[in-house]
Amino acid sequence: MAKKLIGTLKLQVKAGQANPSPPVGPALGQRGINIMEFCKAFNAKTADLEPGAPCPVVISYYQDKSFELAIKTPPASYFLKKAAKLQSGSKTPGRASAGTVTIAQVREIAEAKWKDLNANDIDAAMQIILGSARSMGIEVK
Repeated sequence: MAKKLIGTLKLQVKAGQANPSPPVGPALGQRGINIMEFCKAFNAKTADLEPGAPCPVVISYYQDKSFELAIKTPPASYFLKKAAKLQSGSKTPGRASAGTVTIAQVREIAEAKWKDLNANDIDAAMQIILGSARSMGIEVK
């Protein structure tokens, strides 16, 4: 007999740094998910990623208190800020530039994010990343 899905939960947790403190602990606890088991599984799966990179995770939890993790790649904004060596994007995108990235960096980010993007080829993925850069006030050279 198949397990009965109760629901899904989306969180953004830093890679390798999941712990039972808020906001992770309360979000999992109120749904009956074993917090320490989640932390161990998440930290093990994100061990190969850059420590501290924000990772969106989709948790599917079942009636028998088990769960499955689907870890996605960090957001495009994280990669763009890292490539442009910025703390944050422009306060007025379209008017003031916060920094610059090269086309080669955009291609590298698109290749890293491709599996999570709704794109059929690398050029379409690059267009999505360029749109994110534009909305953050990052110029592309």
